[in-house]
Amino acid sequence: MPTTPQTIDELHEALQENGRRPYGRTRTVTAEELVDAAEQFAEPVALVHALLELQEAYTYGSEPRKSPVVFARLLTLFDEQPDVFDERLRHLLFWRFKWVAAALRALPEIPLASLRQWLTEMRDRYEKAGLGLQPYYGQAYQLAAHVGEDTALAYELWAGRSRTQLSDCEACEICERALYHLAAGDDERALRAWEPVLAGKESCQEEPARSISYALLPLVRAGRTEEARRLHLAGYRGCRRNPSMAGEVGRHLEFCALTGNEARGLELLAENRTLFEEVDSPLDRLAFLTGVDVLLRRVESLGHGDLPAAGPAGRTWTVAALRADVAEQADGLAARFDTRNGTATHAERREARLDRAPLLDALELTLRARSLDDVAPPATVVDSPAPAPVPESLTELILRARALRTEGHPDADACWTRLRTMVAAEDYTHPDDATVGTLAELRADLLIEDAHKAGEKQEFTVAAALQEQAAELYDEAGQEEHALLARAGALLTTAEATSQDSESTEARTAALTDAHASMVRMQEAATGLTPPYEARLLRLRATALGLRLQVSRDKEFAAPALAEADLLLAHATEHDIAGQVSRAMMLRAGSYALSGELPTAVEEIDALLDRLRTQGPAWHLPDALGLRGRLHLGLRDAEAAHADLAEGVRLAAEWPAGAIDTVRLHGGLAEACMRLGRAQEALRHLTRSAELELRHGSRTDAYCTYSNAAQLTLDLGRVEDCIALLDSLLSEPDISSGELDDRLTAQLRLTRARALHAGDDLKAATAEFIALAAASAGWDDDPGSHAMIAAETAVLLGESGEFGRAREVVDQALAAHARDARYESLSSALRELARLQARAQGPDGLADALAFLTDAGRIADEARAAGYQAHGRPLDAALAYEYGRVNAYAGEHEDALTALDKALGLLGEPDPEGGDQAVEWAECVRLAAAVEGFHLERPGPALTRLDAAIDRLSALGHKEETEALAALAAELRDE
Repeated sequence: MPTTPQTIDELHEALQENGRRPYGRTRTVTAEELVDAAEQFAEPVALVHALLELQEAYTYGSEPRKSPVVFARLLTLFDEQPDVFDERLRHLLFWRFKWVAAALRALPEIPLASLRQWLTEMRDRYEKAGLGLQPYYGQAYQLAAHVGEDTALAYELWAGRSRTQLSDCEACEICERALYHLAAGDDERALRAWEPVLAGKESCQEEPARSISYALLPLVRAGRTEEARRLHLAGYRGCRRNPSMAGEVGRHLEFCALTGNEARGLELLAENRTLFEEVDSPLDRLAFLTGVDVLLRRVESLGHGDLPAAGPAGRTWTVAALRADVAEQADGLAARFDTRNGTATHAERREARLDRAPLLDALELTLRARSLDDVAPPATVVDSPAPAPVPESLTELILRARALRTEGHPDADACWTRLRTMVAAEDYTHPDDATVGTLAELRADLLIEDAHKAGEKQEFTVAAALQEQAAELYDEAGQEEHALLARAGALLTTAEATSQDSESTEARTAALTDAHASMVRMQEAATGLTPPYEARLLRLRATALGLRLQVSRDKEFAAPALAEADLLLAHATEHDIAGQVSRAMMLRAGSYALSGELPTAVEEIDALLDRLRTQGPAWHLPDALGLRGRLHLGLRDAEAAHADLAEGVRLAAEWPAGAIDTVRLHGGLAEACMRLGRAQEALRHLTRSAELELRHGSRTDAYCTYSNAAQLTLDLGRVEDCIALLDSLLSEPDISSGELDDRLTAQLRLTRARALHAGDDLKAATAEFIALAAASAGWDDDPGSHAMIAAETAVLLGESGEFGRAREVVDQALAAHARDARYESLSSALRELARLQARAQGPDGLADALAFLTDAGRIADEARAAGYQAHGRPLDAALAYEYGRVNAYAGEHEDALTALDKALGLLGEPDPEGGDQAVEWAECVRLAAAVEGFHLERPGPALTRLDAAIDRLSALGHKEETEALAALAAELRDE
């Protein structure tokens, strides 16, 4: 607390401010300080309010030991000064008898006799106050269910009674009834009872999150897996990182463990790691730890006990070690409760949870469907065939690796991986065999493989350095051809590094031109090159000129690129080097495509595919199909593109993981699906592409792809899927540690904030937007983005009724807009703020609302002067319409009608192909008629206006737009 309140008013303001904070240590400590502050005033009402806030902080901060102590002070105040408690405070006091009963149940050190004594106290107090006893019987039933004795009778005594004002809310009572049926083994009846809560018809602070956590497994057992998946996403978000809902988190972990989502379970456990320290309630802790135990036992049973796991801070945990620790703690807690209660209920319930068999092999919960293999270091790509067995003999292994590399065969990777491990071993002994050469040559071979992998990740500077090192080792080994190829490769990757780093097309083009010229000189100076090595050098040369054409987009470079590809093709054909023939034909097709000659490029690929299907190499088929698919996209033939790309993906699965660029295939398929209107399928391919990029180490590219996937998910209305995807991404170590580019991280967070808003979580969305606006304020190189983010933030503050803060933030947006104009974003935000304030405050908010519109008018003037064309409704027409709405909300109906007539003039008459314009025109007519007919009491002109509009729209074929107008006309005639 920054300063201690000096007056009663300051104390109440501080209490209100603290009440807006999330539950946790900050809120609890502040509440304790406010009680100390309240005690300084000779005002018992203020102390009562402070104590109530403190008890709430303890209750929902999972500190049950302290809640009864605070309530005892409140009860003493009530007994000594009952007049201090008005009707509201009295209601709160009697309500919180139930909080104390729950707190005492959660503490195994409290004797069972004391729990029953408290219930007797509650009953006596309720009877003395003339209050109904249904809440008392509710607590008696919960104690019976906790102990595990006489539950049927206790349930009937509670459930058969009528509700009172002090009964738990409908949602909470529904959950208790459902849990009673669930404990009896009646899933169907439990789910029927839960229906109003699961459907969102009944809710409270803890619901539906609490009910969802219990209903997940019954839903799966009932075959309602999609409903379980959807509720898991929404319900988990409602309880994550919340100490008072640790048991709910544990049940979500259990759900993951029993539906084949162990990897997601470990991810959620990591996200809730702080609960190991923050949960002070033994009962909640037992529920949480048992859920953790279920998850970890399942992971360990699958052979992944050595995986890292997120446990209590202060040490590094494996799954096996954490499971043992968690099991010991949970067993101890269950034993303490059973000792207190004189039953074996909690041990038996815990054992039943641990003994549950998995319900499903795999239920895809999120858009990041990952297995335990995917989270194991190092990550491996699943669902791919294993490479051919590597030779046991070291000599044979070296010779086979080199032969496969020359051929370009995918199985080479497995050989080099095995060799890398063997050479790195301290006891490695190189074969004394002339056929395999020296150790220096083998080390150079491995460096070339490392350079190739670095190049795939676009780490060109690293790749070039590795190739130079390899060249020196080849020189040492007397392998001139290898050294020449290594240096030629270094020339190309250095040029690619320049192309990657430079924004100048000329510089990038020059670098590739120089690299090609140097390679030509190398080849001319070389003597005795064997055909395979000469082919590889020719391919490097052709690649350089192909890249130059790609970078420059200058058709003058097409002929040289084609000529080099033809040299390679002729040489490879002459010497029957199948792999290089294929690559040459690919280069030719690519050159035609870059020159804009797409039909010719398709013909080239058609010929290549015919050759590959008859002569091979078969592993080139996916790449060739991928290229033809992209060419069909360029020719606007999405169906043909989809067919090629899908076949490419299918054939790629026949080869070891990583051998084929499936990332690009899935990316192309996503684009084809979008063009075909198959957005859900496109989303699957986008997420698959992104996850493959992550596994292969291209993390920035992966996050960019995932960002696109998240936006598409949101566009499809799959709000919870979008939030779950982004929560998963934002928990990745390189994002949470700040290693990823801050703008990309901000984009992920921005999409998440928009998803939260779309999901009606205004509080969380506003908090995220405020944080993003603060972060983007420092983007001096991109003030336009800050303007847009701040504008959206201001709107959310307006929706929250915080118009003062909204004004401050939108002023920041206007200042950024002055540096980098964002006409449409700012105009839209200002108009929306005006509407929100006028609607919320009526005449009292009119002046401030009109001030927003004045700023929007200035934006429209600037846009007009700059020649800016709005993508949506014209800014002037939109502004006039908003003036109409704002004045209508404020009761200034003549001004509203004038503004709406102006908006109609600016929109213009609708036409047959008006689209959105016709909708906007009809809405403007509707509002003008409502203002004129009802508020200004001029139904005649209003009906004339409506009838003319209906006739106009009907004549143009806009029948749907006439329905609202006809309904309004009928209502006016009834008046």
